[in-house]
Amino acid sequence: MATKGNTALNEGIPQLKDAFVVMVKTEWNAAIINKLEAGAKKIFKAQGIKFKTITVPGAFEIPFAIKTYAESEQPAADAFIAFGTVIRGDTPHFDYVCKAVTDGVVSLNLTLDTPVIFGVLTVENEQQALERVGGKHGHKGEEAAVTAAKMIELTRKLRGGK
Repeated sequence: MATKGNTALNEGIPQLKDAFVVMVKTEWNAAIINKLEAGAKKIFKAQGIKFKTITVPGAFEIPFAIKTYAESEQPAADAFIAFGTVIRGDTPHFDYVCKAVTDGVVSLNLTLDTPVIFGVLTVENEQQALERVGGKHGHKGEEAAVTAAKMIELTRKLRGGK
């Protein structure tokens, strides 16, 4: 989803007044992360979806926070969104963090009963990140929210529910 080419994404966004989404966001790159979160909130408010945000130090910690929340006594989430921005630097750290958070989200999708949406930007520089929070590459926060709503609806249909 690196371009605005997925025009079908914003078609048929389900109205899920009873849905609840937990967004897990990082402290790192807060200016960008806050724009991702704001885009998601905009969609959720328009669709009547309730939401909560949890903040973790960095992208590496996102999967742990999602897993811990899912196993907690907190209100059950219908979907999770992982929000982070990892910007390449001069060391291999970028590669390790990107792989760890990606693998973590994949693992959660295979083990939890709740969809986990990948809203982590993995970019070469800050300009590329800004292009993905309302710039020429769309708004990845809004896209993550739409994806969450569609996955909630699909999960419910597959399970024969509401």
